[in-house]
Amino acid sequence: MNLSSRRAWLLAAVSAGLIAAYLFYPEHRQHLFGLIPYAFLFACPLLHFFHGGHHHGQHRRSGEQRP
Repeated sequence: MNLSSRRAWLLAAVSAGLIAAYLFYPEHRQHLFGLIPYAFLFACPLLHFFHGGHHHGQHRRSGEQRP
């Protein structure tokens, strides 16, 4: 298996994160479920902010029709 250095570090970081999540989940389950509504509230403005620049080519001049 020939992985680049960056990809190897990414795989190690993701693996460590998954192991940590598996170990901490049972003890902190109530805290995590309590944060879910706040995560949605925080994600909504971020999605609107980052989505705004992806409308390139959607504006047509008056009189132009769709192909």
